Amino acid sequence: MIRLMLILAGLVAALFLASLTLGPADIGPGESLRALLSGDGGPLTLVMREIRLPRALLAAMIGASLGLSGAALQGYLRNPLAEPGLIGVSGTAALGAVLAIQTGLSATFALGLPLMALAGALGGVLLILLLAGPRGSSLTLILAGIAISALAGALTSLVLNLSPNPFAATEMMFWMMGSLADRSMAHVALALPLMALGWVLLVTLGRGLDALTLGEDAAQAMGIRLSRLRLALILGTACVVGAGTAVAGAIGFVGLVVPHLLRPLVGARPSRLLWASGLGGAAMVLAADIAVRLVMPERDLKLGVLTALVGAPLFLHLIYKTRRDMP
Repeated sequence: MIRLMLILAGLVAALFLASLTLGPADIGPGESLRALLSGDGGPLTLVMREIRLPRALLAAMIGASLGLSGAALQGYLRNPLAEPGLIGVSGTAALGAVLAIQTGLSATFALGLPLMALAGALGGVLLILLLAGPRGSSLTLILAGIAISALAGALTSLVLNLSPNPFAATEMMFWMMGSLADRSMAHVALALPLMALGWVLLVTLGRGLDALTLGEDAAQAMGIRLSRLRLALILGTACVVGAGTAVAGAIGFVGLVVPHLLRPLVGARPSRLLWASGLGGAAMVLAADIAVRLVMPERDLKLGVLTALVGAPLFLHLIYKTRRDMP
């Protein structure tokens, strides 16, 4: 386990440095890092500190959040098909962002869009707590999440359908594809406190998720309070997914694919899969964001589109492999 942790941490560190130093501009890595650290006030220093550094930080933060929350949801529901968007928070966050664009709030206030998205995520949390209830089952949680996602998706489509401004509708569509372009340290500062709270809540679930592998009755016999565990899961997932969606839009398949890839390497133990998926998710989003900048820099390929293009075939391959290995 220590070897796997060192490998994943080293991969994340290498990709973070690559994210800082690689781009369409023909500038060497050494020169880029010197500009970042020296702070001479030149154009390259401004690019490194105001464009590349926030982008790399957000990629690592969002990737870790999606991987961690995906592993936690799969462990709680004991379903490898669970993913962070299951509880509906990403859908309600997207609805809040679309409303910010439609009403013009995002144009008049720099952080209007992410703040409205966070408000939408908060509304989604309150709805799922209201629908699922304090003592509801896992099935109730899934059904409540599906209902909230469907409602948020329908309302988002309605806003797009009724938008009288084609430029606003285009901006909504592009935002929903997910991207880290043009993000600043203000977005990092907005997302980091919520994400940090969510990380703490999710990481502490390890013992309870391990006990749940034996069944709910066995977990309760071991002293696990399932209602408290579920509340921490919902709040933690809402914090990380809501904050990530608020600053970057919808980025899919990370929380679904990464736990699948790493589960065999940790012995299918949920507590170990949590930190492994956090590091793996950070590596995946960092790598995808680097690819977005290098493959088609002039066409502004969206990060969420690339993760879906890569993640969906990979997930299909995992399904085929699992089916083939079944007796």
